Amino acid sequence: MTNTNEHMEGVPLIAPSSVGHPLYEPVVEACRSVYDPEIPVNIYELGLIYTIDISDQNEVRVIMSLTAPGCPVAGEMPGWVAEAIEPLAGVKQVEVELTWEPPWGMEMMSDEARLELGFM
Repeated sequence: MTNTNEHMEGVPLIAPSSVGHPLYEPVVEACRSVYDPEIPVNIYELGLIYTIDISDQNEVRVIMSLTAPGCPVAGEMPGWVAEAIEPLAGVKQVEVELTWEPPWGMEMMSDEARLELGFM
């Protein structure tokens, strides 16, 4: 008998992104323009963008996290991400969802972010 709260073996905690979609790179670049006000690194390099899912109708769904649930901009950050993506040519709709699963950790940062913050 398994606990329904536990993730099934082999199921990724982070859903895959639509990396093959033509809008993927522009959306990533838009995410790179958003910064956590407390950290001088963009949210993409910090590893806060978990999934960029783009439908065939160019509807963009971003699943992201924050460095901590008590982050002072927790309520505003998803809006900043949506505002960065919405003006992109071809984007029909943007939905940004916050998740705390899996919890963000320093291992999710890119090498660039670690270098910038002095962790390397």
